[in-house]
Formats: sequence, structure tokens, C-alpha cells
Amino acid sequence: QLQASGGGLVQAGGSLRLSCAASGRTFSSYGVGWFRQAPGKEREFVADISWSGAGTYYADSVKGRFTISRDNAKNTVYLQMNSMNPDDTAVYYCAARKWGRGTDSLSYEYWGQGTLVTVSS
Repeated sequence: QLQASGGGLVQAGGSLRLSCAASGRTFSSYGVGWFRQAPGKEREFVADISWSGAGTYYADSVKGRFTISRDNAKNTVYLQMNSMNPDDTAVYYCAARKWGRGTDSLSYEYWGQGTLVTVSS
């Protein structure tokens, strides 16, 4: 199971750090991605990290502002979000995949329940 946490209300320009904790299974051999879904919109890719942490990839909309990282000893992946703006408002989901393209939600086998992030202007 994956448990996403760390969401909340933040003002524009502020920061939040999301966590994705795995339980019941070791995810150190899985790639992990963050996706988000804003009200009335489709789920979109945010960031992805390889199983080792050596490879990361970001959506253009968050590049330079968000950083994905992982601590395999803690079975946890993080998403540090800086310089946030109202367009970042969404429910954020973490997911784990063994194979496939990290930007494709269909590649992911396991999904967390989501955590709500609201950015006020």
C-alpha cells in the first residue's frame, strides 16, 4: 500500500512537502511517480523517480519548482514543492511501477489515496 500525506493550504509563493510512504511491500525496486488531478480536469503527470533515485523527470509545468526524491531505507518518496501558485491546486497521488514509461499513468500498478493541496492567491 501507498500512503500520500503532507497536503494542505498554502499561499502562493509558498512551499509544501508531500510524502509517499509504502507499507506491506518494499518499493525500493519500483519507480515512483506523482500525479495530480485538479477539479474538473484529467489526472496529469507531475514527476517521476527511478527505483535507485538516479533518474528523475518532471512535467514542464513544475520543472525548476518541484523536486522528487526518495529514501529507500524509509520506503518513502518525497515531493518538495516550492514557489507554488494557484494552478498547483489539486489532489496529488503517488503511484509505483515496475516497468513502463513513468509519465504514463497506465504503467503504475499501485496507487495511494491522494492528498489535497490548495494554493491560495
